[in-house]
Amino acid sequence: MRVLAVNDISCVGKCSLTVALPVLSACGVTCDILPTALLSTHTGGFTGYTFLGLDDEMKKICDHWESLGLKYDVIYSGYLGSREQIAFVKEVKRRFLKEGGKFIVDPVLGDHFTFYKGFDEAFAAEMRSLCAEADYILPNETESYLLTGTRDFHAALEKLHELCPHPVITGAREGEAYSIYYYTDREEKLSIPFVEGAYHGAGDVFASAFSGCVAHGEGLKEALELCTEFTYRAILRTRDEVADRKYGMNYEPELHLICDHFYKK
Repeated sequence: MRVLAVNDISCVGKCSLTVALPVLSACGVTCDILPTALLSTHTGGFTGYTFLGLDDEMKKICDHWESLGLKYDVIYSGYLGSREQIAFVKEVKRRFLKEGGKFIVDPVLGDHFTFYKGFDEAFAAEMRSLCAEADYILPNETESYLLTGTRDFHAALEKLHELCPHPVITGAREGEAYSIYYYTDREEKLSIPFVEGAYHGAGDVFASAFSGCVAHGEGLKEALELCTEFTYRAILRTRDEVADRKYGMNYEPELHLICDHFYKK
């Protein structure tokens, strides 16, 4: 099985591709990468970071891959730095996704109910069009709002289902719990206890594990239960063991959950 992860490389602060590679490898699949940007650090909590968009290099990489005849069982897209990159990922899907393969979109747009720097409504509209080509989308609660215009999770899930067969809203805060709303043939939900604090990279840990589950043909409910437990345990470990959380989550000791699930079957 071969998964293509389309995301940025943040050289410091565990997230994006530096998370996707080890987590997908733990799932027992080959993870190839298509970097969208190169940053000295991620943007959450660091200042003075450098940023290099890789639009031209992405095209050269894909042209080379096409000469090799590469095809993927799953393509998973995360951070995309421009509307042009979103359009190019649609082309990547057409060129490299196997017949019957699955396309997963983590529509990176914002947090705390606001856009990340450089993103706006026009960018969100383009992201909606990418979500419409996906089999699964993984917005957080802010991104579900920015895509649908509503903070009501039930209404947002219905609107997202109009775009994509299987939307999954992650990190939906409800009192003393975080819920995950998802759509199989109806609305469903699972919840974990709320943990105080910000945990940078948690979405990437979750999405990478989810992509591995999809590559293995896991059912949506089973995949979400595994990924939620894995991410929750990593959050608890990070809360207790990491002094400066902007450097990322201490998820590695919990990779045994993923390995046990796939290697002991």
